[in-house]
Parts: sequence; structure tokens; C-alpha cells
Amino acid sequence: MGSKDISRDVLNAVKKKTGKKITDKDIKNVASGVGPSTMKSEQQLRQLIKQISKMANVPVAESTVQELVGAIKKSGVNPNNMEQMIKTVLGKK
Repeated sequence: MGSKDISRDVLNAVKKKTGKKITDKDIKNVASGVGPSTMKSEQQLRQLIKQISKMANVPVAESTVQELVGAIKKSGVNPNNMEQMIKTVLGKK
């Protein structure tokens, strides 16, 4: 991951939606384990989605996880753009 700061808008959106404060450090800890291979592995994507869901205290149905995995693989989300991944996970229920 680069040294780019995590958008405060994303962190505020998480807090507003979940009532749970998530810091940029929390996001960076998750992001540190994400690499190009993560975006190609369905198992790793599922694990990442569930990890973000748990961290944000936003339950994600299995059908939604499957939909997200398909959308992420199809769109080729850049592993360096965790903001996009988080918005995707929080936007689905």
C-alpha cells in the first residue's frame, strides 16, 4: 500500500452507517494483507469481504458475498484502492 491517506469521507460513512468508529489504522491493517493475488482468488476475496464486514459490524449475506466477489473480479478492483472495496462492501446488504 502507498502512503495515501484513507479518505475521511469513507471513514465517516462507515461511522454513520454502522455507529462504529473505524480508524485509518484499522483500514491499513486490513489493506496490508491485500495484494494482486487477493483480487484473483475467490477464497481470499470472500475472506476479505467478511473481514471488512465484521470490522464495520455490517452483516453481509452469502448471496451478497457471491455477488461482490463476481463484481470485484469482473471490475478488476485495484488492490491498492481499499476505499473502493470498502464502499462496495458497505453499499450491499
